[in-house]
Amino acid sequence: MKQQIMTMLDLQNDMNTKVHADWRAQNFEWYRAIWIECAELLDHYGWKWWKKQTPDVDQIALELVDIWHFGLSLMLLSNDSKDVLVDQVEQIFMSPVMSDDFAIDLESFTEKTLITKDFDLQGFARLMAGINMDFETLYVGYVGKNVLNFFRQDYGYKDGSYVKQWNGVEDNEHLVQIVSTLDTSSSAFAKNLYSQMELRYKELCS
Repeated sequence: MKQQIMTMLDLQNDMNTKVHADWRAQNFEWYRAIWIECAELLDHYGWKWWKKQTPDVDQIALELVDIWHFGLSLMLLSNDSKDVLVDQVEQIFMSPVMSDDFAIDLESFTEKTLITKDFDLQGFARLMAGINMDFETLYVGYVGKNVLNFFRQDYGYKDGSYVKQWNGVEDNEHLVQIVSTLDTSSSAFAKNLYSQMELRYKELCS
């Protein structure tokens, strides 16, 4: 787990640096991105008492992965070393506080985010526990999304030249297919994923 947490911290720093070379000094409102994602997450969970709603656990997990990107960014802005951050994350994920009521837990997490303008790591782990989402799911989902974001940027997402449909299939679906063929426990998982995406993109879109 330690190596996977360190990998995610490094990947997030790389992605942020790609967006802005001096991202740490820009005072981006990471907390705002988190609470907006929380609202979207609640829609997937369901809150309308006047209609039947069933929580969409897969979409909730995807929203938690998105929140994790911003949470990692806030952690990287702290004065703690990456080794200290790794230990903090590992400790909390090894013994998360179980959820009593997911919607209430989400509101508490959102409230703390707005008050502190920081990342509530323990509250986040509690939300994961509320949908029985394990660390491995978070890790694979995060690395996949991060690599896809990098890949899109490298292949023309900003100037509009990127082809999102690869032979009629969206890049997200190709990502899932490729991930299923790789060893996600390998320290080279992210690098191997990018390489395989590159090969497939050139084969289908060149």
